[in-house]
Amino acid sequence: MSPVITPAVRADIAELRQLYYAVYGPHYPVALGTDPAEMARLIADPHSLWLVTRCADTGALTASAAIHGEAGSRTGRLEGIAVHPEHRSAGLAAALTEALCAGMLDTGRLDSVYATVRTVSAGPQRVVARNGFRPLGILPNAVDLSSRESLALYARHAAGVLDRRIPVTEVPAPVLPLLRTAESALGIDYPGVRAAAGPLPAPAPHAAVERLEVIEAPAFVRRRFHERFPGAGGWFYPLHTPNVLLTPEDGRFEVYAYLNRAGGYGCLLTAHPDPAAAAAHLEPVTRALARAGAGYVEALVPLAHHEALSAFLAQGFVAGALYPAMRADGDGFHDYAVLSRSSERIDFRGVAVEPPLQPYLDCYVSAWASAHLPTSSEVAP
Repeated sequence: MSPVITPAVRADIAELRQLYYAVYGPHYPVALGTDPAEMARLIADPHSLWLVTRCADTGALTASAAIHGEAGSRTGRLEGIAVHPEHRSAGLAAALTEALCAGMLDTGRLDSVYATVRTVSAGPQRVVARNGFRPLGILPNAVDLSSRESLALYARHAAGVLDRRIPVTEVPAPVLPLLRTAESALGIDYPGVRAAAGPLPAPAPHAAVERLEVIEAPAFVRRRFHERFPGAGGWFYPLHTPNVLLTPEDGRFEVYAYLNRAGGYGCLLTAHPDPAAAAAHLEPVTRALARAGAGYVEALVPLAHHEALSAFLAQGFVAGALYPAMRADGDGFHDYAVLSRSSERIDFRGVAVEPPLQPYLDCYVSAWASAHLPTSSEVAP
């Protein structure tokens, strides 16, 4: 019998919180399952869709999932997949995922939907794969639940979107293996892409930025951000609003970031007057976020901006995932690379990886070794 799927309503919030606690315990770092005010906003959000299933006999909630969207963006996030322990193996997660994609992708409301999937077991990868999501890469140490966990990035695109990608001509050499991995895994092409000439840029001297002020005042940071970027044309980071501002004492640049202390991660969103102003100072910026509680720092960079990619790579960031056709631009779509850096030891020994994801893990390990391990010529005899 097919499960009965209905939209979540405000009256479900208390029971939904109990469901997420039963599934994830007290360490779930997502407002969708823990913050009643944020849950109410998501339920009422016209750009999002939240669905639940109930037990036919008792009426109790048995599963929940949502696609979170936002105004002005055609990229959504599949999140909050939770199936009550007593109702697992009944296909509820797959049924909810398919219903959500039908409501958001098949109707043309979104161009793509992504999911960050836990790798403590293979089950979550299989759920999204069965529903048309394909692996885009690995996010090592991406979240702190009861301990540090790596996540897998998956996405599903609306029909025809991947065929309208805007070509790129060159990328930094360390990114080429990721492109080749994506070609094989996703069946897309990067014909004629060459390695950008020249070495990676040199970082700024340590004395160039004596001290960074970290301003954690979310309302102020949002106002300041919208003053600096009134048209939001200088940044693109779906579903992340800056809540932290980092700036040197002389104020010559401002870095806007999102910090999630509960999950132990941060995202670098953009900089003023432009990203290049802070590119040489990514080391102190990353260290400041690490001190603030972000053991994992992530950046989303257009694949066509090889200067920006080079700046991150020069500061120890590694490209672990590739999101093709992520942002619409006229009739075409731009590809983006996901780069990350962890201040904590990365350990893949407990990771469960399905075969489609394995090439990305192998690619990341090789890229990390090239970035962080000395070559034979650098090792003293």
